[in-house]
Amino acid sequence: MPAVDKLLLEEALQDSPQTRSLLSVFEEDAGTLTDYTNQLLQAMQRVYGAQNEMCLATQQLSKQLLAYEKQNFALGKGDEEVISTLHYFSKVVDELNVLHTELAKQLADTMVLPIIQFREKDLTEVSTLKDLFGLASHDVCLFLEHDLSMAKYSRLPKKKENEKVKTEVGKEVAAARRKQHLSSLQYYCALNALQYRKRMAMMEPMIGFAHGQINFFKKGAEMFSKHMDSFLSSVADMVQSIQVELEAEAEKMRVSQQEFLSVDESVYTPDSDVAAPQINRNLIQKAGYLNLRNKTGLVTTTWERLYFFTQGGNLMCQPRGAVAGGLIQDLDNCSVMAVDCEDRRYCFQITTPNGKSGIILQAESRKENEEWICAINNISRQIYLTDNPEAVAIKLNQTALQAVTPITSFGKKQESSCPSQNLKNSEMENENDKIVPKATASLPEAEELIAPGTPIQFDIVLPATEFLDQNRGSRRTNPFGETEDESFPEAEDSLLQQMFIVRFLGSMAVKTDSTTEVIYEAMRQVLAARAIHNIFRMTESHLMVTSQSLRLIDPQTQVSRANFELTSVTQFAAHQENKRLVGFVIRIPESTGEESLSTYIFESNSEGEKICYAINLGKEIIAVQKDPEALAQLMLSIPLTNDGKYVLLNDQPDDNDGNPSEHRGAESEA
Repeated sequence: MPAVDKLLLEEALQDSPQTRSLLSVFEEDAGTLTDYTNQLLQAMQRVYGAQNEMCLATQQLSKQLLAYEKQNFALGKGDEEVISTLHYFSKVVDELNVLHTELAKQLADTMVLPIIQFREKDLTEVSTLKDLFGLASHDVCLFLEHDLSMAKYSRLPKKKENEKVKTEVGKEVAAARRKQHLSSLQYYCALNALQYRKRMAMMEPMIGFAHGQINFFKKGAEMFSKHMDSFLSSVADMVQSIQVELEAEAEKMRVSQQEFLSVDESVYTPDSDVAAPQINRNLIQKAGYLNLRNKTGLVTTTWERLYFFTQGGNLMCQPRGAVAGGLIQDLDNCSVMAVDCEDRRYCFQITTPNGKSGIILQAESRKENEEWICAINNISRQIYLTDNPEAVAIKLNQTALQAVTPITSFGKKQESSCPSQNLKNSEMENENDKIVPKATASLPEAEELIAPGTPIQFDIVLPATEFLDQNRGSRRTNPFGETEDESFPEAEDSLLQQMFIVRFLGSMAVKTDSTTEVIYEAMRQVLAARAIHNIFRMTESHLMVTSQSLRLIDPQTQVSRANFELTSVTQFAAHQENKRLVGFVIRIPESTGEESLSTYIFESNSEGEKICYAINLGKEIIAVQKDPEALAQLMLSIPLTNDGKYVLLNDQPDDNDGNPSEHRGAESEA
């Protein structure tokens, strides 16, 4: 190593200008060294701080890797391999954190601490001695003391020497020079030693830094080189396989996207196929956007576009941004029909089982409108509760579509599928052979029952106001739909008074009333005609069965729509598969003196057999009214209410119908 520049200690006493000039060079070097040491210490402290931050960062990284398993990912299926891999990486990071912590401690002891000690000890000592030397060299008092001593010493006479005075003056000069010489020697020695310590202080911290890093990498290599190679290789293979799957899926999605975008423009048009849309009438669930009609005032309304879907027997609605849907309407036993609303197309209304108007919805196309109506109609029949609801819906719709072909009637199918009826029906047939005859052995053909091409009426022929005028003469109609107390006086005197909620499906002329087969054939043709011509509108009424007549009453205005004398009812029957279908044959006298036969078909909220039982009981009452003894026997055989009317229905709810309790109460009071 080259020689180090030094201050000559023997020149400290003389304190010549040359020595002072050389001293200033050493002082400048010491000042530069102090500034550099401070900057070097800041850099080393930054390295140490970064290493400490690495320890905290690796610790946090390990925790986050373990936290992946606890995240509630909505699409977390198939993450087991990722979770196990991250667990292993967490252990690796923990081991690395131990090494980083040890390295941080080594850097603090072997790099940062030596440079701090050099600055605090050596550089501070030089700075202190410099201050002392400056005070000794430039102290006014000391300077005056030395000059006064030299002045006294210089004025000593040549001949008359006073030894005592000379000795005292000499001592004063020597003391002043000794003091200055001592401070100079200490300062010079410190500056000379600083040149050696400077070189040591610069290299010791870097030696500690290098050793710490070497130990860190050596221990890391020893710890991970043996078992990490195979693990990293397997993880790399897994990532590569995922990348291959991603590329394959991206290509598949790209092809699918091109196929979707290459479709005909009619896919985006709401009502592209207006003439002959492909309608699925076998739906038991449906979902899509509809416009909901909301009343905002007495005469003002708004329409809101919402997402609707069916769930079991419920119609649900889910607004945009909502997590789940809410119940809008219970569809069990409800009715649905197309309506005209505010000059809007494709509107339909859902009516509750008690006859109250429900919600009005608008579909975006004819196809959607009819599919929603079919789906709600299927759900209202509670087909979804069967074991195979799709098959039941298909079977019912296929049966309805067999419109004109002269195949066997519904009665033949019922006889093969249901050879024996329940006890109540068998008793009713046995007791009333004259009123409801059983099917004969040889079933008539369809042409023998109903003439081909017979028109079907899908609404009640006689309007309510016209019928009211005929029955009430000059009595004025209440414009607010309210009824008077004596609207139906015959009902008050009747022993039988039974109310059912029904929907009129259709009526048509028939050729015979000798068998119930004519009712089954009429059911088939009415349902088939409705399905073929897409007629979903149904008129809902209250059917009142008394011991004198059958009366259809408007549920809103309580005005009678139609009235049939019970004696004119010659046949009545309920369908055995669709238990809510019921029909009866009416014999009506014509002005020409002849009689015409018409069949009326209804859909009831309750079982059709209950309506048939009520009609049969009414006819029995008519038959025995003129015979007091027979009437007494009939009254004894059937339970009565407190006011003397017949109780027809059980108090227990009908599980097959699923009617609400309030409807059951209204229909079970006779």
